[in-house]
Amino acid sequence: METTEQYLEFFPAEALYQVYRQHPVVCTDTRQLTTGCIFFALTGENFDGNQFALQALESGAAYCVVDDAQLFNQHARLLLVADVLESLQTLATRRRKDFDIPVIAIGGSNGKTTTKELLTAVMSSHYPCHATKGNFNNHIGVPITLLAMPEDTEVAIIEMGTNQPGDIQLLCQIAEPTHGLLTNIGKEHLAGFGSIEGVKKAEGELFEYLQSASGCAFVNRSERYLTAMAREIAHRVDYARVAVLLPNDPGVIGVELAAETPFVRVAFLSDADERTTAQTQLLGVHNFNNIMTAIALGLYFKVPPERIKTALENYRSSNNRSQLVQRGTNTIFLDAYNANPSSMMPALETLRKMKGTRKVAMLGDMLELGDDSLAEHEAIVQFANQLQFDRLILVGPEFGRTAYQAAGALHFPDAPTARAWFQEQHFEHTDFLVKGSRGIRMETIVNE
Repeated sequence: METTEQYLEFFPAEALYQVYRQHPVVCTDTRQLTTGCIFFALTGENFDGNQFALQALESGAAYCVVDDAQLFNQHARLLLVADVLESLQTLATRRRKDFDIPVIAIGGSNGKTTTKELLTAVMSSHYPCHATKGNFNNHIGVPITLLAMPEDTEVAIIEMGTNQPGDIQLLCQIAEPTHGLLTNIGKEHLAGFGSIEGVKKAEGELFEYLQSASGCAFVNRSERYLTAMAREIAHRVDYARVAVLLPNDPGVIGVELAAETPFVRVAFLSDADERTTAQTQLLGVHNFNNIMTAIALGLYFKVPPERIKTALENYRSSNNRSQLVQRGTNTIFLDAYNANPSSMMPALETLRKMKGTRKVAMLGDMLELGDDSLAEHEAIVQFANQLQFDRLILVGPEFGRTAYQAAGALHFPDAPTARAWFQEQHFEHTDFLVKGSRGIRMETIVNE
């Protein structure tokens, strides 16, 4: 059959939207197929979803969106488009336009997912709220999040990740956020960004979009770089950590670190200048900014203070992010979902402040640091050594390149080897920090 471009008929974008309205569940993985869904046959370096399109129809998909010309006219429910990924993104933007609601974008180097989850807990206490699940924060995850938005949604919270210039700009074009924030600027993905200036430029694409779209930026004045990066944005809401809460402080929402015991307790003022205190179950002062951001946005969007308090106090971290695990007399601070120099040092400080008799730091490689990798890993080893933990355990080839012997550290080439050692030990009344980049899988060392 002739399938050259002159004979192809691509399925129109608006017609695809009408199909979606009839079948509003989107799937990109045949292993997670839902009966009646639309299967988008995405293609990557190591896979071609087009090869599974007919199988998806047999398994219950209502339609399949494909871009392999060989499939043209092979089945009435195969919808041929020029590019499946672009069609997914275009459909998501079309769906976004159905909602005249606040769409809050969250970017930044560290703490995006924890901030997103805290903010979702706060906003959901008062509004029908839809948010990114897990870390679906890229060029595929953001469209899927938008396409899963229920009809009654009144606030959407969209996490946006980046590892190269232009990523955030694309995600903003897809999601069209009305509000946004950056958690911080740190040493992330230096292999792609090159330097802190590169990180600022890439993450700053969110602020650039908000400025051009007359959106609102929430700016943490306690974080380095952010105030200067947001200076051109006309509509902005500032917030900051304050030593003492003062009524009617003009122009900034203040949040007080009431205590760190080692869990973070915070205090804030309502519009009526009434003080509310929330005792969270999050470890470490590095989580204060995540909590403060959720409070600032909650207050801005008129969530009642008591609901903010309850949401924060009921929140429990999970999924290897600032997760506290009790094993007999031992406490494990499991923060193994991600790691870079900007997040590793605060986590080590948190371990130092924990109350156990003994303290053991178990650190995995920080990936994607490029030419700075050795220097950054050396700096972490030196910093950990200064804190004088009872044991310093290092995992991965990058830490293996450091002068770890001089710090008295024990090194393992990978997580399985470290796990074998750990299972032979007998710790009591010990606090552990377990942290590393996702690719090192540090959580497997301590999982039962």
